[in-house]
Amino acid sequence: MSAAAAFAPAAHAVSRMRYLPRPRGDVSDALLRGLSVGDAAGLAATPVRPDDPLADDDLHLALFLAYELHYRGLPGVDDEREWDPDALGFRRRLERIVEDALRDAVGREPAPAPEEVPALLRALAREADGPFSRYLERSADLAAFREFLVHRSAYHLKEADPHSFAIPRLAGPPKAAFAEIQADEYGGGDGAWMHSFLFARAMAGLGLDPTYGAYLDRIPGHTLATVNLMSLFGLHRRWRAAAVGHLALFELTSTTPNRRYGNGLRRLGLDADTTRFFDEHVEADAVHEAIAANDLAGGLVRFEPALTGDVVFGARALLLLDDRNAARMMAPWTEGRSSLLPGTAPLPGAFEERGRVA
Repeated sequence: MSAAAAFAPAAHAVSRMRYLPRPRGDVSDALLRGLSVGDAAGLAATPVRPDDPLADDDLHLALFLAYELHYRGLPGVDDEREWDPDALGFRRRLERIVEDALRDAVGREPAPAPEEVPALLRALAREADGPFSRYLERSADLAAFREFLVHRSAYHLKEADPHSFAIPRLAGPPKAAFAEIQADEYGGGDGAWMHSFLFARAMAGLGLDPTYGAYLDRIPGHTLATVNLMSLFGLHRRWRAAAVGHLALFELTSTTPNRRYGNGLRRLGLDADTTRFFDEHVEADAVHEAIAANDLAGGLVRFEPALTGDVVFGARALLLLDDRNAARMMAPWTEGRSSLLPGTAPLPGAFEERGRVA
């Protein structure tokens, strides 16, 4: 029996992280202390001055944890802290810094006509087809693949949840299209086919710990930023159209990379149970592409033309952060180095075990 086949569903069913991560600086330290002791009043006085607001380890760990209060909660933190006004105010400060940096990086191009949105999204999807997935298909070893799954675990172990926050903020046909896509992400009613469950099986197949949050200490800020972007868009009604644009491009850029990831794992001898997560995305997301471009994004801007610019912004923000993240993952691998932060959660056969710590 393969490691993935032997994977116990109970590991994936853990409702929240087993332990809080280590702080990475004053920002995440202040948030962790404030939440742990139940007094976040001092957060307002904590300075936040990141060198790179779109990748800073300290800022994005703090923001990730602040958002996690709305997902599965944090160990040792009372669930009532989800709506703590001091913690929410601190989160808003971090969000403003990220939003300002995103607007500067993405730019402020004039919004296209609503009828042009589906074609524009398809053009952006073609632009997104860079060297990263080809590297994993043709060249990456198991150590790089294990690190890739660790990076992706920050999102895929709760896959679809960030986007799903946007569903009640929509109405009419776009809402129906959004829900149709998300239903497949949750296995179409079959828990064994939930994409988060399939990803946990893929982790187990590579000898990784599939427990929720097991590797959070190892995941750098530039990866957490890609997940925080989804939470930012999903949790704010004013960003509902950006969430739509993000999800639409997310689906449009899924089929080809996931086919390559599956091929790369097969090249390395992994079995079908381990590659199923990627293979399922090839099939499911090929169906989702037309729904995402035409019915979801195209339908929303037909329904609310004033939101066209936000739809495009959400898609371009996804493209920007994903490109940055891919480059920062791949560069160390091509030099024989780890792309992860040093930490206490070792990976089997990882770069650091060869004496080549980043």
